[in-house]
Amino acid sequence: MAEKPHLNLVFIGHVDHGKSTLVGRTLFETGAIKEHVINEYKKKAEEKGKGTFAFAWEMDQLEEERERGLTIDVMHKRFDTDKYYFTIIDAPGHRDFVKNMITGTSQADAAVLVVAAPEGPMAQTREHTFLARTLGVDQLIIAVNKMDATQPAFDENRFNTVQDEITKLLKSVGYRDEQFQIVPISALKGHNVTRSSDDIPWWSGETFLQAINNLKSPKKPMNKPLRLPIQDVYSITGIGTVPVGRVETGVMTPGDKIHFMPANVTGEVKSIEQHHEEIPKAEPGDNVGFNVRGVGKNDIRRGDVAGPVDDPPTVAETFDARIIVLDHPSVITQGYTPVFHAHTSQVACTFIEIKQKLNPKTGEVVEENPDFIKNGDAAVVTVKPTRNLSLERVEDFPEMGRFAIRDMGQTVAAGQCIDIKEKEM
Repeated sequence: MAEKPHLNLVFIGHVDHGKSTLVGRTLFETGAIKEHVINEYKKKAEEKGKGTFAFAWEMDQLEEERERGLTIDVMHKRFDTDKYYFTIIDAPGHRDFVKNMITGTSQADAAVLVVAAPEGPMAQTREHTFLARTLGVDQLIIAVNKMDATQPAFDENRFNTVQDEITKLLKSVGYRDEQFQIVPISALKGHNVTRSSDDIPWWSGETFLQAINNLKSPKKPMNKPLRLPIQDVYSITGIGTVPVGRVETGVMTPGDKIHFMPANVTGEVKSIEQHHEEIPKAEPGDNVGFNVRGVGKNDIRRGDVAGPVDDPPTVAETFDARIIVLDHPSVITQGYTPVFHAHTSQVACTFIEIKQKLNPKTGEVVEENPDFIKNGDAAVVTVKPTRNLSLERVEDFPEMGRFAIRDMGQTVAAGQCIDIKEKEM
């Protein structure tokens, strides 16, 4: 049987708005989790006085699994619709959530933004939307969750208000009407998730599952050179070194010689595995583990990028970036050194020059060499990584040229790499 097209779906949204519950419900309703497993969780959750969290446990139990390093793809859960097979990225509720959310979102073909109907969009909703936009996610489904908890329950007016607020928010960060869709649901009760609900008689639109089934399949950049950012590296007894990551561009097959940067080591791909099955090749969008010969577990690490020996990933001495300042408490000046999150790497980088201030809506230059930039400003800046960072120009490899900038536990800016001075390795 030919494999259905594959889509990576990231679930984002404010912390208590029901992401985990929606993920669990979706996995359950599509048959990816069996009923007896959910019943087991229900029992455990009720014993702890948390009966409503049964579905969330499906994702959150992964946390301890991840800490014990039991399985390679704990971050990724598979489910199928008649049209696609989906990989859900990133167990929600993780302590270092935004950091993982950035990695997860930069790997996603589409995002599900979960917004609770009683509260509506929150500050974190805005941060996540902005990041999704900057990191190149151009398809969004907004699940207006907890419709059962509005006053009165399933209140159409409340849904319309939240829908208006979300639409304004999405348009303010640059989404167009055709890039997003908003659906009312109750993940906890299962209303309008996979089946339409009599409790929402005023809703004639799609269910959540129909909406994700109607996402567009992304074009795969197969004919570009391989770029595969490493998310984790395992050493498995009897097998050897197994890096894990998602193919962004190109194709990887067993027998390929690959070069890891900035580690600057070369190895040979012995075998490739996805969802615990060996596969003959890995294409863009595939989350894989691959066994590599000639490279030890300590030679490479998260943030390294694998590419072909004759066209290895670029390492930046300095780079020029176009950025937008989202949320900085004061101003950004020369010498500022926050942490840049690009693909799976996190490297502190120093602003060595602010070249131009831009109009954030049009991109036109409004000032040359400004002394500082602040919230809401867009700018072209030159940046120097404090340690080796593999990055690409966004026009060559859009997937490898975007980043978020974090400082003091929050996302202060985001942007794209427009030019690179390469480092001699």
